Amino acid sequence: MTTTSTPLPIPAMLSQLATWVELGALRSLDLALTRFIDQQAPNSSELLLLSVALVSERNAHGHVCLDLTAALAQPALLLSTIHNMADGVSEHQAREELSAHLAHLDIKHWLAELSASNVVENQLKDRASPHSEHNNTPLVLAGSPERPLLYLRRYWLYEQRIKHSLSQRLAKQVILPHAATQTLLAALFAPSTSADNTTARATDWQKVACLLAARSHFSIITGGPGTGKTTTVVKLLALLQGLRITNQESPLHIHLAAPTGKAAARLSESIAGSVAKLPLPHELAESVRSHIPTEVTTLHRLLGSLPNTRHFRHHASNPLITDLVVVDEASMMDVEMMANLVDALPEHARLILLGDKDQLASVEAGSILGDLCQTADAAHYTPKTQAWIKQLSNEDIAESFIDPQGSALQQATCMLRHSYRFSAHPGIGQLATLVNSGQATPSSLNNTVKQAPQSLNSLTLSAANNQFFMDLTPLTRLAVSGYQAYLTKAKQPPQLTKDPDANLGALNAWALEVFAEHNQFQLLSAVRQGTVGIDNLNQEIAKALQQKNLLPQGDAIWYAGRPLLVTRNDYSLKLMNGDIGICLYWPDVGLRVAFPDGEQGIRWVLPSRLQGVETVFAMTVHKSQGSEFTHTALVLPDYGNPVLTKELIYTGITRSKEKFTLIHSKDAVLQQALHSRVTRASGLRA
Repeated sequence: MTTTSTPLPIPAMLSQLATWVELGALRSLDLALTRFIDQQAPNSSELLLLSVALVSERNAHGHVCLDLTAALAQPALLLSTIHNMADGVSEHQAREELSAHLAHLDIKHWLAELSASNVVENQLKDRASPHSEHNNTPLVLAGSPERPLLYLRRYWLYEQRIKHSLSQRLAKQVILPHAATQTLLAALFAPSTSADNTTARATDWQKVACLLAARSHFSIITGGPGTGKTTTVVKLLALLQGLRITNQESPLHIHLAAPTGKAAARLSESIAGSVAKLPLPHELAESVRSHIPTEVTTLHRLLGSLPNTRHFRHHASNPLITDLVVVDEASMMDVEMMANLVDALPEHARLILLGDKDQLASVEAGSILGDLCQTADAAHYTPKTQAWIKQLSNEDIAESFIDPQGSALQQATCMLRHSYRFSAHPGIGQLATLVNSGQATPSSLNNTVKQAPQSLNSLTLSAANNQFFMDLTPLTRLAVSGYQAYLTKAKQPPQLTKDPDANLGALNAWALEVFAEHNQFQLLSAVRQGTVGIDNLNQEIAKALQQKNLLPQGDAIWYAGRPLLVTRNDYSLKLMNGDIGICLYWPDVGLRVAFPDGEQGIRWVLPSRLQGVETVFAMTVHKSQGSEFTHTALVLPDYGNPVLTKELIYTGITRSKEKFTLIHSKDAVLQQALHSRVTRASGLRA
């Protein structure tokens, strides 16, 4: 079958793409790549050039590839603008024009056009050489005949490297010694310390997770906030090291990592506290604890990021010296980082991913944890796995979780199912569960908020007098109240003496108190631009704080009390993307910026040395991942936006420890967000 519409001359297609760039529906980068392909293959068809632009556009929105069947079924989901377009007319125009191009196209014709081009490698016809080491076409057609996927080669190679590594590791299993394993598990999960055991007969999923991960070279432990992922992995490491020591083998060389500096610092604090409390047999306790690392690094630092390149010091030809790598907050890891990580692992090394599968996916392309955990809710353990778990742990797995056809990945994945974080503030957990269900409505959210006034609140923003912008007064009033305590503490430096060491200790203690107060409240926004985008909110909140004399008057960039977010790694200063700092005034010295060092200490930096930082009275939900705040407020824009999803709202809610406030202006926008979900095209999805 062929299209019934008259094909446009190729220059007309490039002109069409240029128009979409002007409308904000495509990036200049998408157009530049399409023009490059046209130069390399001058006889390319209109449809091929459109395909190039679309696959590049999909990458910008986090998709690893372009799902051709989905594109034909729902062309309106393509050309999703990142920024708000005034009245939506431009967005509508671009999508209408794209729909016209695809309206009379069927999948067979599209595949034929792509296969005929010399810039596309067709893996659908030739799956015998999955790595195509000697092929350098810029595009790859892969997937399956039922679900064909178009990739930029770089992203296809990332996926192939991940698939190959995980397949190799899942094929290996460690034979655990029954008696020693049972003894250690009994000690680590004694009834008084067993976390996931709400009734005498309930399955202890933490114990199951330890057991499954202990025998696997690749495993995943997923669960919502407060389900005990960190506790579980510490007990897992104790089990593994205990078995090695009992068997008179050298302990495992273990590395702990996280995608961001903030997540790494949080895990460091959690690990240190958990290791000290480990319930272990007396004869093993000291030795096991001493071989569980408490220092957590970023993935970039672990792999050895090479400045000004995408490359790392550790790779397949120069692997890490390690036996086991644990990655926390794995939902933040993109496909490129995952590919680089598995490349750098020696063949014998194990990899364990920790994270909440329901959180927002990475900012960059890919949703690794979400893709790999699609079926985690239902477990899909085989009867053989069920019997093995019962034999070694005496834990019963319900028949509803059993599947004779369960895959190797499913036998290495465990979902923790009971949260303890919100036991004192159940409203937050109830709201998060409701949003995560996909069945929430503005009305049901409002009812849940009313039922838990101690831990939940909501604000509705109305139009200002000019009717064009929202009145931010309720929001800035909340922010002033939330930030007042830390700014007051920031104005109370210690009295300095003539003893430099004593002075530094006093300044460090003061800064830690400021950070403790700062952690009491954080405003999150879904977007960067617009009235409630973080750029505008940071300015408006600063003005409101100045009016209350909580900040110095004037428009100086650097001032005491300024909260800072590091936006790019700076290894010379030991600062990572996502780190939070606060500018403070040293008596008789001047301004310095304090950063927690993750070990109950402070790293002080001159403001002039900080380049990649921004003010952070308000931060995006993405940047908040890996953080917790006593009270978190999330503000949504008054217009629809592709970033507004249930995962975004869920992630915002679960940053809260004791209180959460939802701020919005239009129920229709909230409704859209509650029923939108992150679904990223990739070859890792089932």
